[in-house]
Amino acid sequence: MPTILLLRPKSAAFRDLDAFERLLWWLFAGSVGAATRAQVLGAIRREPRNAQQLSQELGLDYTTVRHHLKVLEQNHIVVTEGETYGKLYFVSDAMEAHWPMLEEILEKTNKRRKK
Repeated sequence: MPTILLLRPKSAAFRDLDAFERLLWWLFAGSVGAATRAQVLGAIRREPRNAQQLSQELGLDYTTVRHHLKVLEQNHIVVTEGETYGKLYFVSDAMEAHWPMLEEILEKTNKRRKK
């Protein structure tokens, strides 16, 4: 019978992350669209908005914004209030609690991009 090796991060910094922090690394550092998601989330944190307002504020295509909002909502990073078209997006309580971790992730990824 083959052996299945479980890959574990070797760095102590990654070993102690909780599930939400690992999710933040994936969403904001390790996947395509991470920078756009960070822009969208930052705008929502500054002021709750709907998709159209975010699109206009950030100068992004409406469908792009909707895609990233869907990803953020599915992963409990944002929550909504209101009806379909005009619903407002808010930063979730879990995301607020982990905001310092997100800032650390964004700082590290920005340093990597500048190299």
